[in-house]
Amino acid sequence: METKRVSKELLNNIKGYENRSAYVAPFSSQPSDRIVKSDSENLKEHVRRDKIVGSLRDAIEKCEIKDGMTISFHHHFRAGDKLLMMVVDILAQMGIKNLRVAASSLTSAHDGLVAHIENGVVNRIETSGLRGKLAKAVSEGVLGEHPAVIRSHGGRARAITSGDVKIDVAFLAASSADCMGNANGVVGKSICGSMGYAKVDAAHAKKTVVVTDTIVPYPNFPQSIPQTQVDYVAVVDEVGDSKGIMSGATRFTNNPKELLMAKRVLDVMKASGLFVDGFSMQTGSGGASLAVTRFVKEELLKRNIKLSYALGGITGPMVDLLEEGLVDTLFDTQSFDLTAAESVGKNEKHVEVSADFYASIGNKSAAVDKLDFVILSALEIDTDFNVNVIAGSDGVIRAASGGHSDTSAMAKVSILVAPLTRGRLSTIIDKVTTVVTPGSTVDVVVTDYGVVVNPRRQDLMAKFKEAGIQLVTMEKLREIATRLVGTPKEIEFSDDVVAVVEYRDGSIIDVIKKVK
Repeated sequence: METKRVSKELLNNIKGYENRSAYVAPFSSQPSDRIVKSDSENLKEHVRRDKIVGSLRDAIEKCEIKDGMTISFHHHFRAGDKLLMMVVDILAQMGIKNLRVAASSLTSAHDGLVAHIENGVVNRIETSGLRGKLAKAVSEGVLGEHPAVIRSHGGRARAITSGDVKIDVAFLAASSADCMGNANGVVGKSICGSMGYAKVDAAHAKKTVVVTDTIVPYPNFPQSIPQTQVDYVAVVDEVGDSKGIMSGATRFTNNPKELLMAKRVLDVMKASGLFVDGFSMQTGSGGASLAVTRFVKEELLKRNIKLSYALGGITGPMVDLLEEGLVDTLFDTQSFDLTAAESVGKNEKHVEVSADFYASIGNKSAAVDKLDFVILSALEIDTDFNVNVIAGSDGVIRAASGGHSDTSAMAKVSILVAPLTRGRLSTIIDKVTTVVTPGSTVDVVVTDYGVVVNPRRQDLMAKFKEAGIQLVTMEKLREIATRLVGTPKEIEFSDDVVAVVEYRDGSIIDVIKKVK
């Protein structure tokens, strides 16, 4: 029998301890999820030393999900993701309704959500991007009175850390986990690389479920998601298809037009005065952007200099720079191909970072704050330099906000690279369909018909002219595009709002309306 040496009466007489509790027993105040029920007199058998549950459904039931709750997912498997639909299918079987799905992005792997929206299981979506049948259905108004919310990657992190988005349960696909929930995306049969988007969810969700197809001995390392943030571990047959990581935006090119634009981007970078030893950059995953990385590599070797860091979704060409000693550090929020996914698991200079660290305006500083260059793509750019990367020229949602507005706002030089025309449509137009990135944060536009500098950047304009770079105006590009492809009939929209677009600070920069 333990002797109680401290009473409530004693505590009441000690200044500052009036509201403290006196010790009762070792497990009297232990959180219920840290202990197991046991009749044993051996107190050590009351300690929970394993978080693995019998099935994914068991984990869902233990989380006590109710109508109207918010569940979150990451998209590191991209088109190969399998977890989101597994979870929502089970919740549908359980009769749960009116769920908010807060995913870091949604792809064609999630077309099945359309049926669950129509049957009332899901009634709200918050994401960075929408694609496939789901994007089309949302554009047609399937969500009814709850428009989808589109956020940048940094904007989503800010919304979660600030409490604008309160996640009830985060379901996080991991390529491996141990019995206590230490998880990563680089060990196992289904790797996805960095789990940067999942890190914010795990840190702030009320409940976190790690779902994997590979259980490894404790402790699992590296720990993308630490056990301190995990409530349950569920094992499934296949959490995701690694081959799906490279789908969509990631592609290499031998297209002469894209190579021409990439060469012009390099010329712009060199003429800016920032292409010096220790500069930093982020490139996208499109053909021209990947070609820029190749041209940058050649120039680094020629000048015998290197990058301090490269940022963002990391690709194979960036890994090549790291392995050849041409960049000191890679900050990786999302691995865009298997080369990058494997690298983040074996190279200590290839650092996995959270979306909060990457691009959030809600913390003390983010990695984008130190960017010298960012090279970005665009679906549409208007004569005021505003950029659309989310809705097609037909007004239908088809892509993602990503880190576009985050990086464009903070990089010393933001460079948009896009062909003047795609098919019979002009990229440079009078007014973009949807504003995602405000023109005031765009510095340079590089097309196959010339380079345009934002008039706000007279400093760059002077440097480019001195370097012999031929400049054109937005008005001239618009004129050329009109001559080439004409002026398409303007899209007619109804008054029904199908999605709202948040800027990175949480303000609403635009809305997407239903096409008539």
